[in-house]
Amino acid sequence: MLSNRTVSVLKWGRCEAYTAVYPKVPDRVLNFSPLLSLSSPHRNLSAFPAAQREHLHEKMSENGALPRLGKVLTVDTMNPNVKKVDYAVRGPIVQRAVQIEKELKEGVKKPFEEVIKANIGDAHAMGQQPITFFRQVMALCTYPQLLDDNKFPEDTKSRARRILQSCGGNSIGAYTTSQGIDCVRHDVANYIQRRDGGIPSDPDNIYLTTGASDGIVTILKLLTAGEGRTRTGVMISIPQYPLYSASIAELGAVQVNYYLNEEKCWSLDISELQRSLQAAREHCIPRVLCIINPGNPTGQVQSRQCIEDVIKFAAKENLFLMADEVYQDNVYAEGCEFHSFKKVLFEMGPEYSSKVELASFHSTSKCYMGECGFRGGYMEVINMDPEVKAQLTKLVSVRLCPPAPGQALMDLVVNSPQPGEPSYQTFIKERTAILSALAEKAKLTEEILNTVPGISCNPVQGAMYSFPCIALPERAINAAKAKGQAPDMFYCMKLLEETGICLVPGSGFGQREGTYHFRMTILPPTDKLKILLNKLKEFHQKFTQQYS
Repeated sequence: MLSNRTVSVLKWGRCEAYTAVYPKVPDRVLNFSPLLSLSSPHRNLSAFPAAQREHLHEKMSENGALPRLGKVLTVDTMNPNVKKVDYAVRGPIVQRAVQIEKELKEGVKKPFEEVIKANIGDAHAMGQQPITFFRQVMALCTYPQLLDDNKFPEDTKSRARRILQSCGGNSIGAYTTSQGIDCVRHDVANYIQRRDGGIPSDPDNIYLTTGASDGIVTILKLLTAGEGRTRTGVMISIPQYPLYSASIAELGAVQVNYYLNEEKCWSLDISELQRSLQAAREHCIPRVLCIINPGNPTGQVQSRQCIEDVIKFAAKENLFLMADEVYQDNVYAEGCEFHSFKKVLFEMGPEYSSKVELASFHSTSKCYMGECGFRGGYMEVINMDPEVKAQLTKLVSVRLCPPAPGQALMDLVVNSPQPGEPSYQTFIKERTAILSALAEKAKLTEEILNTVPGISCNPVQGAMYSFPCIALPERAINAAKAKGQAPDMFYCMKLLEETGICLVPGSGFGQREGTYHFRMTILPPTDKLKILLNKLKEFHQKFTQQYS
C-alpha cells in the first residue's frame, strides 16, 4: 500500500530526529531499519556509510520507493532537432586534425611536420596580416588612453572618438542598442547607397549582427512555421554552406535542395529552381529562397541576368529572398562582377522593388578583412511587413546586442579611409595586396588541380574556395562503405593521415548522387599553397593507383 506521510527518522549514528515528507512510500520500506534521513524530493543517501547506503538504495529501488535515477539530459531526452544538425566545416576531419597537431607536439612521428588546415575560410589563421587601419582604430576604442599618443594617425583617432561617443559611458565595453550602434547603422546605410549607385538605404532597415551567420539564423527563425505538410520549406543551393542545412534542421524547417550546374561553372538554372519548388510543394510550403553570391563552397559569381531571373522567380512564386553576400569584394575572374541583389531589385522597377521581400547579409569575416574573430556583420531588410519587423526587433533584443567591438569593426569596413586622409595610402596598398594575392591563388589552384588525372576544378571566380570533382576507384568506394564513411570522407581522412592536409569532403556540403568533391580554401600563403597542391597531386595519384 502507498501513502503520503510524515516520518520521523534517526540520522545514522546520531540521536537526532529529522522530519521528512515522502510521497507514496511503501509501508514495507518505511518499516525497513535502519532508516535514512532523506530530503524530499531528492532522497539524498549521501549522509550514510557506503555499505548501508548501497543496501538501502537497492531495497528502496526494488520496492518502487526510489526511482532508478539517471541523467536528466540524455541523447534520448534531448531536443531531437539538435541531433539532426551537422556542420562539416568543423566535423570529424577537423577534430582529427586537432588530435594530430597534439600528437606532433608530443613527438609522435608522422610522414609530415605540420597540419595544413585548408578547411575553413579563416584568413588570419592562415597567415594573412590584419589591415593596419582597422587594428589601430580598434586599439584606440579598446584603450582610449592611446588617443593621446601621436603615433596614431588623426583619421584613426577621429573614427575611434566617433564610435566611443556613440557608446554608453564612452566605452566599447557597454551594451549597445539591440539593433546596433546608431552611427554604425547610418554608416552601413551610406555604404550600401554608395555601393549600389545611389539607391537609398534606410538605417532603420539595418540590423547589426554577430557575424552574418547570426542574421541568417534570425531571419530563418522568423520564417519557420507550420507542422507536417504546412512546415516552411527553405530552398538552398547544393552544394551549400552547412550553416543553412544545420539551421534548417535545428529549427525544424524542411530543406529544399536545388542543384547548381557544375558543367556550367556552378551556374544557377531557373528550370532547376522550378523543378525543386514543384517537388517540395508535395510535402511542405516553400517560403524562402537562399542565394550565396559569390558562392561558397563553389566560388561562382552570378551574372546580373541570373540575379534578375532569380528575382522574377521569387516574385512569381511569392518567395522571401535571402542574399548571402559576404564575399562581395572577392571577385577574381575576368568578366565577372559583383551585383548586389538589392541594386538589381531596385533597377528592375517598382513592379519588383515594391513587392519582393529581401534580406541581404554582409560580414567582417571575409573579403579582404578576414576579421573572423570579431564577429561583426549586418543585415538589411527590404519590404518587410512592419508588424513582422517589430517582431524582428523584439527577437534581436533577447540577446541584448551584438558584440560592440564587432560593430565598431563593421563601421570601419563601411567607413574606410578616403583619399586625402592620412591612412588612405597604406589602407589601399594593403587591401589591394590581399585581393591581388587571392586572385593569384585562385588561378594557381585551378591550374594545378586540373593537371591531376581524376581531378576536375572549375574556375574559382570569387569567394575563397575551390570545390573540385574527384574520380574515385570502385575499390575505394567499397572500402569507404565498409568503414561506414562517405567515399570523399574516406579520401579526405586518408589525405589528412598521410600528408597532414585538412580539407572538407564534398558530402558535407551536398552534391549530386554519384559525384565526389572536396572543398579547399585558397587562403594559405602562396608558398604553402603550392606545397599543399603538389602534395595533394602526389596523394591523389598514389590513392588512385592503390585502389585501382
